[in-house]
Amino acid sequence: MTAMLEVKNLHVFYGAIHALQGVDFELNEGEIVTLIGANGAGKSTTLKTISGLLRPRQGSIAFRGVDLTRVSATRIVSLGISQVPEGRKIFAPLTVRENLELGAYTRKDAREIQESMERVFASFPRLKERINQPGGTLSGGEQQMLAMGRGLMSKPQLLLLDEPSMGLSPLLVEEIFRIIVDINAHGTSILLVEQNAAMALSIANRAYVLETGTVALHGPAAELLEKPQVKTAYLGR
Repeated sequence: MTAMLEVKNLHVFYGAIHALQGVDFELNEGEIVTLIGANGAGKSTTLKTISGLLRPRQGSIAFRGVDLTRVSATRIVSLGISQVPEGRKIFAPLTVRENLELGAYTRKDAREIQESMERVFASFPRLKERINQPGGTLSGGEQQMLAMGRGLMSKPQLLLLDEPSMGLSPLLVEEIFRIIVDINAHGTSILLVEQNAAMALSIANRAYVLETGTVALHGPAAELLEKPQVKTAYLGR
């Protein structure tokens, strides 16, 4: 089976800092794959490179056979990849509706865009209740829902999620993760970067542990959940 996303020997620099040092991983159709690791391990850098916001110095990123390393970020969205950035990055002065509409900027069919918005409201009913409110007036959890909804508006085949649980209460974290599982069940593959390793491993099919820009461990998520070095380093056990 050919992987939906194949990342091979990825090297990325920030000036003189060698942030990714030969990262390899893959994601198959329909999977939730998680990247876990400490701050500075290279997780967000990996997502930004896949979505075209950073350029690798070496290596390849193939999405359905297309090499993304020379493709513009806009074109990458059109190919079917959408990123929900760390820290939400919603447009605070714009309403919920306007934020969602901006997520569909690569699409032209008004009826299909409206259908996508209805699907987003089915996943996030609170957004529908706040459709005319400025994004900046929403709670942290609601802003995270809006960021995820906006990401879904481009109708992605692959959704990149960067720290979706950051700053949320335990109850909201559970709700966000339940929604991630539901989004995946409706046919969207997911690459999840997450500090909350226990939650990420509990919903993922497979996982890769990044340490200082390299893949230190990988395997089925359920197996990594039981590995002593993962328990000690990431699960606080």
